[in-house]
Amino acid sequence: MKLRNRVTSGKIALDMTPMIDVVFQLLIFFMCTLKVIEPEGDFDISMPLGAPSASTVTDAELPPFKVRMEADGAGDLRALYFNGTNLGAGEQAFARLNSEVFRAITALQAIGKEQQEKQEVEIDPDYSLHYRYIINAIGSCSGRLGTNGVPVRYISRIKFAPRREP
Repeated sequence: MKLRNRVTSGKIALDMTPMIDVVFQLLIFFMCTLKVIEPEGDFDISMPLGAPSASTVTDAELPPFKVRMEADGAGDLRALYFNGTNLGAGEQAFARLNSEVFRAITALQAIGKEQQEKQEVEIDPDYSLHYRYIINAIGSCSGRLGTNGVPVRYISRIKFAPRREP
């Protein structure tokens, strides 16, 4: 069937005002409903930028506590060392690390509170170690939960040793 009186009016005009109004309303809606989440932990961590220079000086007068983490072939924790002492592997090693850091911090408190605040922990993980073990070590060195659920802070200054290549 053929239509004969087809009327062409030319150009169709689009009104962009309603579309812009909807975009602004969506923008305002998402801005008003945004909830900013605070970070879970506030760790003062110094990541290594590269090979350390010979003139690197820290403001801590005491040498940092050394935490060495060795990995097996699968990336699991094989051995955990605190200042050269083997603490074993597994979850028990992190509990022992927490108690060793607590003992060292209590010895520092006898010297003075300012020494405890300046004390650093240097974590030296193997290249292939899974990150969950590094996070557990950071948690064990930084403190524990008290009996009433309030966190007890041991050390807040944590740094990493330069990266070891595989």
